[in-house]
Amino acid sequence: MDSPLHIIGGGLAGCEAAWQAAKRLIPVVLHEMRPHRTTPAHEGAGLAELVCSNSLRNDELGSAIGLLHEEMRRLDSLILSAADAVKVPAGGALAVDRQAFSAEVEKRLLALPQVTLLREEVTELPSLPAIIASGPLTSDALAAELAKTTGSDHLHFFDAIAPIVTLDSIDFSKAWFQSRWDKGSGKDYINCPLSKDDYENFVAALIAADTVEFKDWEKDTPFFEGCLPIEVMARRGERTLAFGPMKPVGLTNPNGPKPYAVIQLRQDNALGTLYNMVGFQTKLRHGEQATLFRTIPGLERAEFARLGGLHRNTFLRSPVVLDASLRLKAKPNIRMAGQITGCEGYVESAAIGLLAGRFWAEELLGTAPSPPPLETALGALLNHITTGAGADTFQPMNINFGLFPPLPVPEGKRRKLGGKERRAAYAERALERLGAWL
Repeated sequence: MDSPLHIIGGGLAGCEAAWQAAKRLIPVVLHEMRPHRTTPAHEGAGLAELVCSNSLRNDELGSAIGLLHEEMRRLDSLILSAADAVKVPAGGALAVDRQAFSAEVEKRLLALPQVTLLREEVTELPSLPAIIASGPLTSDALAAELAKTTGSDHLHFFDAIAPIVTLDSIDFSKAWFQSRWDKGSGKDYINCPLSKDDYENFVAALIAADTVEFKDWEKDTPFFEGCLPIEVMARRGERTLAFGPMKPVGLTNPNGPKPYAVIQLRQDNALGTLYNMVGFQTKLRHGEQATLFRTIPGLERAEFARLGGLHRNTFLRSPVVLDASLRLKAKPNIRMAGQITGCEGYVESAAIGLLAGRFWAEELLGTAPSPPPLETALGALLNHITTGAGADTFQPMNINFGLFPPLPVPEGKRRKLGGKERRAAYAERALERLGAWL
């Protein structure tokens, strides 16, 4: 090779990408700006720093994140092997000693002769083959360069997230499909009706619910009127929501009387397996959200692919600006990885770093990048980032089974699989397809 692969960011995604490329004998230069310049979220200068010991979450194969762990282990993941080496007892979770984890990642990575670590801030986009894995707190200078390259409309600095519900968990004896004034395909929106009493009780509970405070570095970022937290809107007046995101106009209820208010859910992915609650970005604590939103008719048994939030987060509108192998369309010598691509969580970030590192290694060694099958956790996550979500509704997402292609109804059975059976079937199918791909 005439020049090394440059990787910007020494978090989990950048370290995993460097490992995957270097193990294939690609020379790598890893750029990390700490300790010369730090961020509000970091405490030290170590590579792959975690904020808490259980950041890697559930390790059981019956969960989507546990399946992603297993897939990454089978692809020689640095992050998973280091975590396994320093794990601490935590039941079914993969918890680690944070300092030992960071030290283990750094030791293993820098033991590879192909890897050079440079402690410096990168403020311009490279012209050589590169991966940007700079995280949700990307420095202002680099973020400005990304905004200039991709278009400022495609780089978000404040993440307004509405809860997302799996289609299979919605009760259609109460909810129904319909767009306002019957526009669209007929499957774009799901509607949950509220009577006057339902609405007033919901608004009162919403106002009384406990919220999460902004972190110090977020407090100066103002709310945008177009993405106000639902509880802020509720405090502006008893009927504000009924005339806003919960207005019932243009809808007819086939299951009962005309509703006083309606909560709409909009299709969130191309597979039609996930729906987001329209206008429900919120700062409510996650436990409060799950309890309150399950009082909505039709959502009593809702399974949330993710809950709502509003926080500082630099991320790309990836389905618009990235190709299927994580390249920036406007600057194809650069691949993106980690949370800046619009995945949520440490493991998901590392997974996208793993793919970006493999893709560059394959390309630099003369073969076309080979994306993992859609039925795998890796493939489902990659698909969500690059093509699976609509550009207008794209939100950062943890891995969840709602991102996978639906399972067929088993031969000889009239009903869909139950929750535990369904999760086991997803995992079995994923590992089978992963094995064939490998």
